[in-house]
Amino acid sequence: MSHFKGIGICIAVAMFSASALHAQDHKATVMQYIDDNAALYGDVAQQIWDWAEVGYLETQSANLLQQQLANAGFEITTGVAGIPTAFVATYSAGSGGPTVGILAEYDALPGITQDRNPLRDAIDHKAAGHACGHHLFGTGSVAAAIATKMWMQETGQVGEIRLYGTPAEEGGAGKVYMVRDGLFEDVDIVLHWHPSDSNSADARSSLANKSAKFRFAGLSAHAAGAPHRGRSALDGVEAMNHMVNLMREHVPMESRIHYVITAGGSAPNVVPDFSEVYYYVRHPDPSQVNEIFERVVQAAKGAALGTETEMDYEVIHGIYNVLPNISLQEAIHSNLSRVGGVDYDAEERQFAETLRTALPSDAPPIMAASNIRPMVVSERGGGGSTDVADVSWAVATGGMRAATWVPGTSSHSWQAVAAGGTSIGNKGMIVAAKTLAMTAVDLITNESLVESAKNEHQNRLPVDWEYEPLLGDRPPPLDYRLPAGPGN
Repeated sequence: MSHFKGIGICIAVAMFSASALHAQDHKATVMQYIDDNAALYGDVAQQIWDWAEVGYLETQSANLLQQQLANAGFEITTGVAGIPTAFVATYSAGSGGPTVGILAEYDALPGITQDRNPLRDAIDHKAAGHACGHHLFGTGSVAAAIATKMWMQETGQVGEIRLYGTPAEEGGAGKVYMVRDGLFEDVDIVLHWHPSDSNSADARSSLANKSAKFRFAGLSAHAAGAPHRGRSALDGVEAMNHMVNLMREHVPMESRIHYVITAGGSAPNVVPDFSEVYYYVRHPDPSQVNEIFERVVQAAKGAALGTETEMDYEVIHGIYNVLPNISLQEAIHSNLSRVGGVDYDAEERQFAETLRTALPSDAPPIMAASNIRPMVVSERGGGGSTDVADVSWAVATGGMRAATWVPGTSSHSWQAVAAGGTSIGNKGMIVAAKTLAMTAVDLITNESLVESAKNEHQNRLPVDWEYEPLLGDRPPPLDYRLPAGPGN
């Protein structure tokens, strides 16, 4: 199985072959470009897998993707929306024609690591891993954007292709700040994709989500010698958590509330004077998220009152539910069906079969990676959330998933890190890159598809609706992945 082969990657963009340029099938042209450069893009993705940089700290990963786009002739604007690792790369041809945006993510998840091994094998020196496959997401989107640009340039197509480098999807809501700053106001259509254990292009919503870090301050004291002099900040966190857990019985059934204690003290014999808990609140309806979140805030205030501690909180992110677009999803599904799924070679099959022993017993057979799932239309949100949602309220947006992981693999798992670090992940990425590039070809050559998607988007928006970010007017939380402490 081919793995990452080195660093210092610099993609020299290959020109289309003469036969491809003269072919009548534009989609075959972009697919051929991506096939010709698949190994190079695989190396880029695996370098980002190796770095595994967390939200708002993805300096090397963002720079590497920018380098590939600059080499291909894109104009790069860096540090957009007040975020050092956010960027926009643009290629324009002629006047008129649609502007098609493609989203790229590249942040890793803290607290989960795994080597390129089908058995559990954490990497001790690493603090994060690509358990959601964003190394593939970012690189695959860049490949699609460059393929579309090369086709436009060589065939004289008019329009604009724009790659958005969007950091900190995992709880940092990087795209929300970009939407808030108006970076999508002049885009006609936006495309995206995500790694998965299967291939699909559903018209489906998601859960809105709001998060915050609740920080309690108390008084330290010797836990045995003078406990009466202390006021435990950890007691404040535990009291809050208990009240929120009781509240679960009295919230709408679609709600999700989860938390992790990020600071709880350092020694059992010292009453902690600082403690922090990080909360997520989710629901399909953004207004319900705000209501439930305010109840969580009241629980935190009550906990502080009852434990004689002080509490403050910082909203870290807030995102809407995805606004699906059936017109776009039908086009994406058609192109995905043409590309097909992921076929494993003998070495990949052996890897997948070994990894499958660590998956649930009802996991699909590994050959399911080659299948394309029927398109599903659902207005209800699933179990997850994404800051793509805020983009989807600003502009008609469509996306897909590709089988970058062994069927049955859950995101945010070591199994996802493992498969995403191999040629299995690279192959799924190429499926996505081809599908997005082909859909971009459809949009640039078919004005009626663009208008249909835009009309559907407009009809889905509430009357007189104005965008109000769930995270308010706060600046990007560039330090949200740093260790918890009184100064953070």
